[in-house]
Amino acid sequence: MSAPVITFRSVTKNYTLYHELRGGIKNFLFRLPKAIKQIRDSSYCVLKDISFEVGSGETLGIIGRNGAGKSTLLGLMAGILRPSAGEVEVNGRITPLLELGGGFHPDLTGIDNIMLNGVLLGLSRKAVTRKLSEIIKFADIGDYIGQPIRTYSSGMVARLGFSVAAHLDPEIILADELLAVGDADFNKKCLDKMSDFKRSGVTIVFISHSMESIRKICDRVIWIEGHKIKMAGDAGAVTGAYKNSRPAI
Repeated sequence: MSAPVITFRSVTKNYTLYHELRGGIKNFLFRLPKAIKQIRDSSYCVLKDISFEVGSGETLGIIGRNGAGKSTLLGLMAGILRPSAGEVEVNGRITPLLELGGGFHPDLTGIDNIMLNGVLLGLSRKAVTRKLSEIIKFADIGDYIGQPIRTYSSGMVARLGFSVAAHLDPEIILADELLAVGDADFNKKCLDKMSDFKRSGVTIVFISHSMESIRKICDRVIWIEGHKIKMAGDAGAVTGAYKNSRPAI
């Protein structure tokens, strides 16, 4: 494997389970040490002692059932979440394809949001302007590009969000259920674009419930189950084992 750009070292992530404050704030303060211990003990482990590396230019798939912790892994890579224990190291500019269009301003036009989003992703206004026509063409939302985002359907917002992120010279892409974007034709465009990135050496971490998509674009796959890595290796072998582990419908 080439030099790692993402490294997880014995990473654990817990979420605190918050409880209703009973007995009032005065009672809470009088029993503060015990109350704090109860809060610390009331946590849910999502990931436990996870270690792996993602090499430069590698396409890594992450699979597992709902609630396994796949999106938490991406959140840790993106810096949105911090580990409860262990260390996450990322070397390179992250382009998240997570909540597509989540950073758009509803009262700005599609074009204005392209400029804003590009700058927020770390590029200069000049660099975004050079890519503007490609972004608009790929999103393919017609005259709506000049209208406020609040007039868009959720599918149109997602299309524009993907197009912006995918055309701004990404170094590391984090993609969560990418193929849930838009209609079948646009889904194919997204998958083809990801394949283009793979050929050009962009590092990709890809979550999907579509084993076909995972096998098509991923070099290696990690299967998360029971808060840990159950299996890691060749995409075909891991997706095959995962598929065989699921009960027949």
